Amino acid sequence: MTAVDDKKIVREYFNATGFDRWRRIYGDGEVNKVQLDIRTGHQQTVDTVLAWLKADGNLKDLTICDAGCGVGSLSIPLAETGAQVFSSDISEKMVGEAKDRAAALSLENLTFAVQDLEGLTGRYHTVVCLDVLIHYPQTKAAEMIQHLSSLAESRLILSFAPKTVFYTVLKKIGDFFPGPSKATRAYLHSEAQVVKILESQGWKIERNAMTKTRFYFSRLLEAVRT
Repeated sequence: MTAVDDKKIVREYFNATGFDRWRRIYGDGEVNKVQLDIRTGHQQTVDTVLAWLKADGNLKDLTICDAGCGVGSLSIPLAETGAQVFSSDISEKMVGEAKDRAAALSLENLTFAVQDLEGLTGRYHTVVCLDVLIHYPQTKAAEMIQHLSSLAESRLILSFAPKTVFYTVLKKIGDFFPGPSKATRAYLHSEAQVVKILESQGWKIERNAMTKTRFYFSRLLEAVRT
């Protein structure tokens, strides 16, 4: 399966059955135990990013690109702090849901667009890409990190599923039990390789964190210009 095929599958999945599943996970309604665990893990990652950015005390002065925004879990609270936020997602339905969630807040500093990562243009103080690289194989992920780097003036924040022996085994065990909700491939990435790519683009790691629940695991890196 090529990377292009992966992108097509991801787009179709999140515009169909995947949309309904992940809208529930990223919402506040009733879900099963596995979905609740994933919701908790994802929110912890979002909360960590928000804490990092708020700690710097200059959010109102920043332009931020939320690449792969989903239903706006990060974009909306960022915009509420006063940052100028541009958000995009490959899924038209996800962007529609994000717009609906933001509509009641009348946020003039928040813009949504339906775009894949390759289609993103412009320059932003900070670029954030959470839980998206899991859909890209290593070779394609390298290209995406390089592209996101070209959009970021001062900071790039990424999360990815780390490739360790434990998580590799866990993923293989999970592969024996495919289901209708598991319609996309999940790629693990070597942290050393991700850091190497970032460093080749002129970044250094400033902060890092690990979110780990029973069914959700995500390595978070904040890179700043050297």
